[in-house]
This record gives sequence, C-alpha cells and structure tokens, in this order.
Amino acid sequence: MAIEIERKFLLRDDSWRQQADAGTDYQQAYLVGSKAASVRVRIEGERAFLNIKSATLGITRQEFEYPIPMADASAMLRGLCEQPIIDKTRYHVTHAGHVWEIDVFKGENAGLVVAEIELADEQAPFARPDWLGEEVSGDPRYYNVSLVKNPYKNWKA
Repeated sequence: MAIEIERKFLLRDDSWRQQADAGTDYQQAYLVGSKAASVRVRIEGERAFLNIKSATLGITRQEFEYPIPMADASAMLRGLCEQPIIDKTRYHVTHAGHVWEIDVFKGENAGLVVAEIELADEQAPFARPDWLGEEVSGDPRYYNVSLVKNPYKNWKA
C-alpha cells in the first residue's frame, strides 16, 4: 500500500524563489470526492496521471497514482471532472536535504501559495527554511479537493 506523509505550510515571503527550479504547470480536477477517497486527474507538464487519495484528515494518507494518456486526461478534465480546474505552477526548492514543493495557484485560487514537504514518517525532523510560515496541514480548506468546492477567491480574510 502506498502511503503519503505530507506537511503543508503557508509562506512568509517570496525569498524561496531565489532557490527554486523553473517550475512546472499543473492542471488537475476531481472525478469524485467522497468521505473515503478522492479520485483526481492531473496534467503535470507533458505527463498525465490518475490519482486516488484517502480522504483522511492529517498528514498521513493512502495514495495511489497511475500514468494515463494525455488525451484521456484532457478529455476527463474538461468533460467529467468537477469545475473549476485547479491551475497552478509547482516549483521545487531543496533545503537542508529535503525537497519542498511550492504551489503558486492561478485562476480561481490566485493569490494562494503553499509549500509542502513529504516525509518518511510523521515524526521525521526537518529544517524550516526562513521563508516558511504557518503550518496548515490539518486545515482541510487547503486540500486541493476542497479548493474546487470553495476556491481561495471566495475565502473571507
């Protein structure tokens, strides 16, 4: 069984950009989201995937991912998935031996920037970069599946 242990954070500032790669554009949407799992279609640059992730709250979840043809992914995103499509650019930053994924959202979620780190276990130590802000791992509003139903542009400050 595939397990994902991921912690999610907001960012203090844009200083992470000095260390980031060129980034990859992502488009993703959900075929189904239930109390048990979400089923997501994702286009990541020139590749496409079908992803199933358990709907448990917290930093540890089951996750399965399978490559699919690009044409199939495009058809599913536009014809079968809940809208709006999650549109973002993902950047990678290496800090103290860990790779951080930083998602800069566009479209309905423009203005939201989130950093994620995947860990080997829930208690694994990691160095916090200066640009790292508040942890939001336990806040379901920041889950991509939630951003479809309640886009960032609709949040009250």
